[in-house]
Amino acid sequence: MDLKLILKYLTDLSENNNREWYHAHKAEHKAANAQFEELIQTLILQIGEFDGSILHNQPKDLTFKLVRDTRFSHDKSPYNPAFRAHISSKGKLPVPVGYYLMIKPGGQSFLGGGLFADMFKNGTAMIRDYITDHGKEFEEIIHAPEFQKYFKVQGTSLKKVPAGYDKEHPQAEYLKFKSWYLEYPVEDEALADADAFVTEAVKLFHMMKPFNDYLNKALDGFQMPARR
Repeated sequence: MDLKLILKYLTDLSENNNREWYHAHKAEHKAANAQFEELIQTLILQIGEFDGSILHNQPKDLTFKLVRDTRFSHDKSPYNPAFRAHISSKGKLPVPVGYYLMIKPGGQSFLGGGLFADMFKNGTAMIRDYITDHGKEFEEIIHAPEFQKYFKVQGTSLKKVPAGYDKEHPQAEYLKFKSWYLEYPVEDEALADADAFVTEAVKLFHMMKPFNDYLNKALDGFQMPARR
């Protein structure tokens, strides 16, 4: 697979972020998207060796559109020049959490895991409650030496521990969070050798799995809000 082709297309789109250019270069988009789907298929198969719950997925069902929703944004650029995918047991839904990949030129690419969305109040409460009752397990995961070498838990956070939770709890800092996720940055140069990149990505996703498993246990029974 040619990941440099993906970077070139996205770079060109970033420099020509308008509908006229986009529609005039559909062939380039199709070619780049085919390379991205090949990458996702390869990741599915290799991640599936340690997480079989994701093997049923088809790449085209895991990717996100380039079109941006500009209704409430000052930036009216119609496209997000990034190829993104979320691989989990239920596809690209944010819950259950899984393995996230974004390719975006200019050193903005990254590998991710955990819960990025912070708009699900029920989900946030479920994770806070689980951390309250299983704090030692959480600490063991995030303080494992190999984990700390590559990751730091990130997320939108409140200034204070929310009402109803112990301010003196050993994991009080994480009870402030509304989302809990991991990001590992990927430089453009790392995508030049596709095979080497896949090997590294799979290794990092494997290290994320205990964190993802923990959050998914916390989110067991979570129901996505119905669309109106």
